[in-house]
Amino acid sequence: MDGITIRTIEPTDNAAIASIIRAALTEFGANKPGTVYFDESTDHLHELFSSTKGSRYFIALKNGEIIGGAGIFPTEGLPAHVCELVKMYLHKDARGLGLGKLMIDQCIEAAKQMGFNQIYLETMPELKKAVSVYKKFGFNYLEGPLGNSGHTGCGIWMLKSLETV
Repeated sequence: MDGITIRTIEPTDNAAIASIIRAALTEFGANKPGTVYFDESTDHLHELFSSTKGSRYFIALKNGEIIGGAGIFPTEGLPAHVCELVKMYLHKDARGLGLGKLMIDQCIEAAKQMGFNQIYLETMPELKKAVSVYKKFGFNYLEGPLGNSGHTGCGIWMLKSLETV
């Protein structure tokens, strides 16, 4: 993709990615309690990911401007071999370009390199397009949540097995 760079999060990225996350949730009517919209950590993603073993957060830039992010995180309560795909959001102008696929691929690769063999995610019915992308990637529906993310506003839970590296 022309002009697109993906790198790990830096301290100066916090405000821009928090703004993208909250704007996307607002746009889809998913800015409700029990979601990352209200997580205090959404404003401090660099600190959260740089201080948590087994996590990584990626920032997507187009011509040097932040247009999205996605990460993996060893959410409390998940089995040791499972990480969570977290805070995957794209600026509205960056959707439909294949960037979501690129970001998920990056997260899957990182998860494999860190020794995880499954990726879990939580999402909401309001984010229909995201759910269809997750299904194309081989995420399968679960009956209920895994782990203790605290995101009670999410009603869709999915899990994907990773091929070994």
